[in-house]
Amino acid sequence: MTASAATQIFGIVNITTDSFSDGGLYLKPEAALSHARDLVSQGAHVLDVGPASSHPDAGDVSPDTEIARLETVWDDLKALGAPLSVDSFQPQTQRWAIAQGANWLNDINGFQDPSLYDELADYRGRLVVMHAVQAKGIATRTASPEGDIWPIIFRFFEQKLEAFERAGIARDKLVLDPGMGFFLGNRAATSLAVLAGLHRLKREFEVPVLVCVSRKSFLRALASPNDTPIAVEQSGSISLAGEIMALEQQVDFIRTHAPAPLAQAIRLRAAISNAGGKAGG
Repeated sequence: MTASAATQIFGIVNITTDSFSDGGLYLKPEAALSHARDLVSQGAHVLDVGPASSHPDAGDVSPDTEIARLETVWDDLKALGAPLSVDSFQPQTQRWAIAQGANWLNDINGFQDPSLYDELADYRGRLVVMHAVQAKGIATRTASPEGDIWPIIFRFFEQKLEAFERAGIARDKLVLDPGMGFFLGNRAATSLAVLAGLHRLKREFEVPVLVCVSRKSFLRALASPNDTPIAVEQSGSISLAGEIMALEQQVDFIRTHAPAPLAQAIRLRAAISNAGGKAGG
């Protein structure tokens, strides 16, 4: 399979108190801005700004608090010049983001609220529509569905695309995210099956695909000899390995905490592809 020159990197900016990977580190505006600047220098194409955590142990965050956190950094982040994405499932926060000119909305609940659809139809940015086994809210430790997860994922996106089409939301705005980790339940095998089959999602819907495996516990457990997840700060290698598997399936967007290794892998694959083409000619 040839390298995908179009693969774009979403760099994660968590302005939260309790993210599983870096909670509290970037809550202060100056820390968030410095981190965002570093992500861009590493090769991030889009900055994905999360004002609330979504892992199973995260606390509730109101839309007002999300917006207040975003307001402290928004203008400075815009000044960096990279497209901005807002990672929130709260319609009130999404409306704020639209009004501020956000380039992307990233919703782990797949835009459940139909009252927002007229606004999404008029919105000039793009939408990351994520599947999760949870019907609403953040991830939980619910059991993974029995059997093959792919028919469930396909049915979810079939219903979403039909609803969006009825509402006049253009298909070319959409990017599909199958979910990973606890968004697919509590069994690592389910996430591994989805990671191995990302090409199926692209083939089924012919819509761009985004995936995030960065620092996920199912990969951190796989990296450990005793199935106990390794520490987050030790997860760079296994995260990159998962991201390269996504690259092999020509995923269009990869969301990550560490853009530099992924950007290097993308450049290497492109160079190998170009060298192979010249040698073959």
